[in-house]
Amino acid sequence: MARKKCSFCNSIEKQKNPFIAGNGVYICSNCVTSAYKILFGEDNKNSTGGGVEPITLLIPKEIHRILDDYVIGQESAKKTLSVAVYNHYKRIFKSDYEDDTTIDKSNILLIGPTGSGKTLLAQTIAKFLDVPIAISDATNLTEAGYVGEDVENILTKLLQVADGDIAKAERGIIFIDEMDKIARMGENRSITRDVSGEGVQQALLKIIEGSVVNIPPKGGRKHPNQDFLQIDTKNILFICGGAFDGIEEIIERRLGANQLGFGQEKRSNRENESVMHLIESSDLVHYGIIPELIGRLHITATLEPITLEDMVRILVEPKNSIVKQYQKLFEIDNVILSFEEEALKAIAQKAINRKTGARGLRSIMEESLIDIMYELPELEGYEVIITEDVINNSVKPIYIKNSKSA
Repeated sequence: MARKKCSFCNSIEKQKNPFIAGNGVYICSNCVTSAYKILFGEDNKNSTGGGVEPITLLIPKEIHRILDDYVIGQESAKKTLSVAVYNHYKRIFKSDYEDDTTIDKSNILLIGPTGSGKTLLAQTIAKFLDVPIAISDATNLTEAGYVGEDVENILTKLLQVADGDIAKAERGIIFIDEMDKIARMGENRSITRDVSGEGVQQALLKIIEGSVVNIPPKGGRKHPNQDFLQIDTKNILFICGGAFDGIEEIIERRLGANQLGFGQEKRSNRENESVMHLIESSDLVHYGIIPELIGRLHITATLEPITLEDMVRILVEPKNSIVKQYQKLFEIDNVILSFEEEALKAIAQKAINRKTGARGLRSIMEESLIDIMYELPELEGYEVIITEDVINNSVKPIYIKNSKSA
């Protein structure tokens, strides 16, 4: 017997989308709701349980091009992330299959040094897909019943970003940073309770896999006499990130990098090659992430340390680059700000020396320009040229009177 199809959108009848039968035709509940909106101009924006309009589904190459505008380098991670995000939202909004096949959710684990762009990748994707994103630090999370922040509170944050719209929150993105900081100490389970390590990992399992979770509407701890909101996490994309310092040694041991005996060559980093792209689930287990959690983070993308050349590109190339931001600040006071190439390299080198990654560039820029910006209102009509000595030796920049303003 042929399955019923909506005469308007061709969707198949489901329990969540029942049909109304007519004279040989059918219309689904979703189409009835859409027709009502068209006829009566009903704005269902603040609905807490109804359907939501599909997002603009970008193909992987379009997502990659957007990431290129804001994130320098990290080509492998951008490609992996573009495909994963496309498949995730295709799964949600193109789910009317002709058979009973269902596609499970694939969450993502980003591994890379501090300041390599993990958070920026997630923020950029959420911005251009127009979905809410909540960013949490795993180190602030504790098991229920302990002082700290309940794991469920990250769902409260997502709901707040979605302006209280549960349907919109249920298709959002949650980014959990510093995942490596909740690794348990060693592979053996501890006899005592682990408040911020394995216990948090266990608490994350339920919401990451996909389940209906009761959350306090305004966050905080749960107590029996309060009302709860229910959020289904099956369509929330979880992106977890961490530096995982020292995991290279675990990978190298697995590969037999450190061999003993005469004539044995240390194969690790023979040509300063990174082994991060060779990471496997067993390496993460050895690091201290429980196997159950690894099994729910199906896609792993690794980010490489940022080179000096990439750091200079980060300063000037992205659409919202730091150099462009400071040039805009100076322009408001009718002052032109310029940087010599060696000055940009000096800023980049300082960030590398401090091991802060790209996120340390702003503080270095602020330190170098603070005295100049103090005098900025009095420099109207000048061009200010930043040299290497300004960055390294705190000397004054070159001031040139703009002839157009004379």
